[in-house]
Amino acid sequence: MNFKPILESGPVTASVPCRIDFGGTLDISTFYLPLSHLSPAGFNMALDLRTTVTLKPYTKGKVKISSVGFEDAGFDQGKADFTHPMGLMFACAQFVNAHGLEIRIESSSPPRSALGGSSCASVAILAALYAAMGKGVDPVHLTWLSHTIESSVARVPCGVQDQAAAAFGGVNLWHWKMGQTGPVFEKTPLYDTPEETDGLNRHILVAYCGIPHESKNINGKWVDAFLKGTCRPGFEKIAGLTKDFFSALKRKAWDEAAAFMNEETALRLDMTPDVLDNTGKKLFESAEQNHCGARFTGAGGGGCVWAVGSAHHIEDLKKSWQGILDGVQNGQILDTRIDHQGIKLKKTDNL
Repeated sequence: MNFKPILESGPVTASVPCRIDFGGTLDISTFYLPLSHLSPAGFNMALDLRTTVTLKPYTKGKVKISSVGFEDAGFDQGKADFTHPMGLMFACAQFVNAHGLEIRIESSSPPRSALGGSSCASVAILAALYAAMGKGVDPVHLTWLSHTIESSVARVPCGVQDQAAAAFGGVNLWHWKMGQTGPVFEKTPLYDTPEETDGLNRHILVAYCGIPHESKNINGKWVDAFLKGTCRPGFEKIAGLTKDFFSALKRKAWDEAAAFMNEETALRLDMTPDVLDNTGKKLFESAEQNHCGARFTGAGGGGCVWAVGSAHHIEDLKKSWQGILDGVQNGQILDTRIDHQGIKLKKTDNL
């Protein structure tokens, strides 16, 4: 489909939030299908570090993608290399046989920070393409579509929690299961009102460790171990801890939530010691000392660490973490808050 005539009247923009999480990996079918008797679930909070995609007109028969941290890339219609560093983005465009457009990607989160950036971009691209075509933008459909496209080109098993958080926003527990015709999820919000959800901002802290992560390395180890049966007891415990953590947050039992988080992180460290890099380990130890819980985001191995605890303990922890990160190149505490909204769309008409 030639998008040039559509976009000449004005660009189309879509943006989505990133996320911090607990109970990740269980959103991969390799895990949640064999553990279905435990009703496995994942928990995440959408953050206002949004990924924005803008569609602009370009040469007919060509697709160009530009993103900070990557060299601009372009291919003729139908000839994109899906193994390219931005192959997932080209695969999303190819799903609707798009050409005659430039896709610009901008992210407010640090590069490869384990906050779900690439999955966020795929959701935003598909939302923008659908909006440009005048099609309905259904968050459930786009969650599964972006996940399926990513799974088809990634060469490794992929989860769906990043796409779900990007499409819906908010703070939710996600139950992963098999429906009548394919996989489905059930979304349970943590709180009933935006005001109560905003109260969480005083109880969380997010830090970037300064070292980009490579999730497939650690995910691959977990997948291999799970398939062999060697780490299944650990993931069975994580399935229970995730729901315990959600329950503690719902009751605002911050010390309990912190304990559950630290227990989950300890389990992961026992299975995969490199899930935390050196900076991450220091941040985790500092959280324990300050009566807070801490864990990596995504699959770990670099990227971000987040913490939960009572408001005064989080304030103390922030000072401690800042002292640690002062000696880390690019390390920083992120200025971020919970984002209630998922997909946001904008169409600008040229006058």
